[in-house]
Amino acid sequence: MKQTYLALILALSGGSEIIVAQNSYRVPSEHTQTHQEMLASQSSIGSQIRVEDTQAFIDNLFADEEEPELDIYTEGWDCKLVNAYANAVIPQTRDIDVSHYCMPHSGYITSPYGYRKRFRRMHKGVDIKVYIGDTIRATFDGKVRLTNYERRGYGKYVIIRHTNELETVYGHLSEFLVKEDDYVKAGDPIALGGNTGRSTGPHLHFETRFMGMPINPTAIFDFANQTVHTDVYTFDKNTYQQSRNYDPAANSQYANEWRKANPQPARQVASRLSSKSGSGAATYTVRKGDSLSKIAQRNGLSLQQLCRLNGLRTSSKIKIGQRLKLR
Repeated sequence: MKQTYLALILALSGGSEIIVAQNSYRVPSEHTQTHQEMLASQSSIGSQIRVEDTQAFIDNLFADEEEPELDIYTEGWDCKLVNAYANAVIPQTRDIDVSHYCMPHSGYITSPYGYRKRFRRMHKGVDIKVYIGDTIRATFDGKVRLTNYERRGYGKYVIIRHTNELETVYGHLSEFLVKEDDYVKAGDPIALGGNTGRSTGPHLHFETRFMGMPINPTAIFDFANQTVHTDVYTFDKNTYQQSRNYDPAANSQYANEWRKANPQPARQVASRLSSKSGSGAATYTVRKGDSLSKIAQRNGLSLQQLCRLNGLRTSSKIKIGQRLKLR
């Protein structure tokens, strides 16, 4: 019979040996009873820790560290209006990255942002000098939300919603080069300049909007230097209509330089003389609301040239029905 021996030899002070032999090992009955009592006194762990509570704790712990990515192509995306944020809650301020940009066109400002007494309404963008057929470009990366036509308003126009949450509007176009839902990069051609809609001459009506609010474009762009003022524009509900470092003198100087570098195409000059002067005569009849500067602008002349042709001063008054020489 096979047996298991456990030998323990201890040296005792008396020099005697004690040998303990064990054939088998059993837990004493009192130990078993104690163990059972300890197990019985423990509560179920399931009643103390639940998966739902643990998940809620984790969500709360990281609530301020992680936010879901904003889908900017949702709110008002299918709206056919220029302002697709009619019922939106507009934050008081918002920092907007404008560092990756392209000017919509190299032209100079012909009409600024602001209230127009003549029409008794706000001009919610700036007008930029272009010739018919000039390439108009996307100012930032984004997605085309709307291409549309308004006979009594913007004419043919494009609206792009950008990745920096701005929207830009390009009006009075002659032709679209993009369609709705197209994704464009800053600098991509999106349209050709024109004279459609409520327009008295070829130009680009350009707007910059944040959640429908029409920001003064000169608060973001320095048109005289063809750049942005800063890499980050801070939208503020109290100041978004104000310009930033806008210098009319600088724009006038840039306008003169631009006209010299970009003479009007001969075909457009011929068309202008034919349509404006009648029978090919190089004259213009003053109409209600006209001014010397507006007549000069529409006909591709500087104010000084127009005055010199007609023996006038820049401060001279003109009357409805008065005929002015254009050459």
